[in-house]
Amino acid sequence: MTYRVVQWTTGNVGKRSVRAIRDSPLLELVGCYAWDPAKVGVDVGTLCELDPLGVKATDDIDALLALAPDCVVYNPKWPDVDVMCRLLSAGINIVATAGFITGHALGEGRSRLQAACDDGGSSVFGSGMNPGFLNLLGLVSAGICDRVDKITMLESVDSTGYDSPDTERSVGFGQPLDDPGLQERVARATAVFGDAVWLTGEALGVELEEVRCEASFATTTEPVDLLSWVIEPGQVAGVAASWQGWYEGRLLVDLRVMWRKGRTLEPDWKVEHGYVVQVEGRPDVRTKLTIAPPADFEARSVQDYMVLGMIITGMPAINAIPAVCAAAPGIVTYNDLPLVASRGFVR
Repeated sequence: MTYRVVQWTTGNVGKRSVRAIRDSPLLELVGCYAWDPAKVGVDVGTLCELDPLGVKATDDIDALLALAPDCVVYNPKWPDVDVMCRLLSAGINIVATAGFITGHALGEGRSRLQAACDDGGSSVFGSGMNPGFLNLLGLVSAGICDRVDKITMLESVDSTGYDSPDTERSVGFGQPLDDPGLQERVARATAVFGDAVWLTGEALGVELEEVRCEASFATTTEPVDLLSWVIEPGQVAGVAASWQGWYEGRLLVDLRVMWRKGRTLEPDWKVEHGYVVQVEGRPDVRTKLTIAPPADFEARSVQDYMVLGMIITGMPAINAIPAVCAAAPGIVTYNDLPLVASRGFVR
């Protein structure tokens, strides 16, 4: 069966989603939403640096609802609960990379999404590399243990090549180290990581007592040029956050990120350049996931390599479309879906 899909936005991740939809024998692109007026009426292929696809972007949500797609690929930077509820109430499933896993981070928005799913008989699934796929990797790693004492999942990267000032400033980059709101800023901007901690606890069969965030920071001693903006000396150029799930008075789930920019960090944090899962139990298990370009990959700058990050963010959601369309109505996670595989992408 072919699933009719609408692409929601054509930013960095959205562009890779459109390519995947075009290349998948299981998917048919029937519409595209664009919030930027300059993109309205432009062929989606043109917006994504491809040959024309015969589908033009629009900001007319009613027109997209009238298409009655099976699924929306939802790739904005941040979730809009009003829009998501409108889609779900119309019976349209959603796979999202935009700050959504279980919906806990959305407060009352979570119950609104669940009600919209009930009204429309639809499902919403949130994933990405982290949070999302990395947490699945953590659960798979723990699956060979007969005792689990603690799961630590770490994203540890130098993100200097990622030029997205709105996203980066939201987690504290470029802020003065003595800013009293830094901790709150990080907790607010990374709240979806708390979703992933709740998901992990549920998969382990326990009810977590508390999920909380702790953060630390490093500064740069020299200007860090990020193309569209600059982090000045003394400003935050390293952010480390730990989203923690506590059970029976002990730390059971620790979802960490360590992001640095530039080579002049103080203190000089060392990064893993990948994703690391550590399971403490019987046995102890360490799993590392690294991402590298294929032999035929062409890049002229560090920024060109960032496209790999967009691919690994978008593809878990794309590959989940058939399972999400077949799922029972509601908020669904990896705990609810069958194996999500890269079906249709063997070259």
